Amino acid sequence: MTQDVEMKEQQAAPSNSVTSTGPSTLQQLKEIASLIETGAYAREVRRIVRAIRLTIALRRKLKASVLHWFLNFALVPGSDAHSRLSSYLPKEDELDMEVDTATSATPAPVKHSLPEFEIYCYLLVLIFLIDQKRYNEAKACSSASIARLKNVNRRTVDVLAARLYFYYSLSYELTGDLAEIRGNLLALHRIATLRHDELGQETLLNLLLRNYLHYNLFDQAEKLRSKAPRFEAHSNQQFCRYLFYLGKIRTIQLEYTDAKESLLQAARKAPVAALGFRVQCNKWAVIVRLLLGEIPERTVFMQKGMEKALRPYFELTNAVRVGDLELFKAVAEKFSTTFSSDGTQNLIVRLRHNVIRTGLRNISISYSRISLTDVAKKLRLDSENPVADAESIVAKAIRDGAIDATLDHASGWMVSKETGDIYSTNEPQIAFNSRIAFCLNMHNEAVRALRFPPNSDKEKESAEKRRERQQQEQELAKHIAEEDDDEF
Repeated sequence: MTQDVEMKEQQAAPSNSVTSTGPSTLQQLKEIASLIETGAYAREVRRIVRAIRLTIALRRKLKASVLHWFLNFALVPGSDAHSRLSSYLPKEDELDMEVDTATSATPAPVKHSLPEFEIYCYLLVLIFLIDQKRYNEAKACSSASIARLKNVNRRTVDVLAARLYFYYSLSYELTGDLAEIRGNLLALHRIATLRHDELGQETLLNLLLRNYLHYNLFDQAEKLRSKAPRFEAHSNQQFCRYLFYLGKIRTIQLEYTDAKESLLQAARKAPVAALGFRVQCNKWAVIVRLLLGEIPERTVFMQKGMEKALRPYFELTNAVRVGDLELFKAVAEKFSTTFSSDGTQNLIVRLRHNVIRTGLRNISISYSRISLTDVAKKLRLDSENPVADAESIVAKAIRDGAIDATLDHASGWMVSKETGDIYSTNEPQIAFNSRIAFCLNMHNEAVRALRFPPNSDKEKESAEKRRERQQQEQELAKHIAEEDDDEF
């Protein structure tokens, strides 16, 4: 028994030593600061990008005491930025402050004050305020950071600026004041265009589109999108957001084919961790496919983590597939609050015509000849003159090619034609062509998205070889000129 107890104690000892030697929040912030400093002096944007990724992974560990310590470390105490950022943070007891064994009680400030450090401190404090739900202080902090950003024009700041733009818009959206910053976002987009800040242009364009769509200003959003400069995407996240907003605009403009392509591409390109974004993309994609007359597969609604969120749209799809107008109305009323919050209520009103057309298609397949009175009963039309409505619906469906039938107005009959072999038509060829085009498009996008780290050694070698080649060409030209002089 005593041996067992001693073995357990020996096993527990290493775990305590590991936890004590693990990197603290202060150590990680110092490593991020060194990354930013190296990237600023070497003008390497990839180091700034890596610093932001480490910050996002560290945001849950941020505390007011840690931020006070980092502000004293990164900024000059007593400066305008230091005093302004310190005023946004709450005052906490010094006993709660996390102390690192490798650092002294008073941290030594950075030798050279870089704009990157100041902008990063703004970003760090702004993220902390939003996470703590102190939205009024976040608005003030974001406004001050944007005012500082307008006076900084460095390529290494562009990545930090793009993040600040996002949280600037988010802080005003959380307080319901999103319309106040629309003019400022347009001015920032103009500044980013003049400075050739492509990442900032992408971010600000998406923020402006979100601003317009938040207030249902679809025409203005489309005018901005069509006139804004477009180039190769630098951020996959921003490109996914752009595709989602483009899909929403196309849906409202009744361009369902382009909307479906944009929404499905946004859902496919989105990161796995962005579950909420993928849920929204799938909701709009389901509605668009239903408006196109397609029925989404069951696997769309059974994706991991999306079953509960997509449940209303699954029941709506089932009602459209069956063609039951009463069931469609019941589902629309049951989940009306969900559809209103998702912004798809007006689109579901459009689906009523598709439900009637689907039911009419099922009737034409089941009956070779049926009276218009029975058609109205099966479609459950609740109008004053259901027979006349059924006649107009059948006539429009025949004209649009939805059903293959003829209408006998005198007798009041709908006569369906025999269904032929679909493989004798061009439908299989069209389906295969769309699949092949989709695969080729995916391959081309994957090739364009390849990123390679800069290889400075090869660039130096190529430059040296180019100098040697030019020198050899000059010597050869001089030798040829001397030979020509000798000949004359």
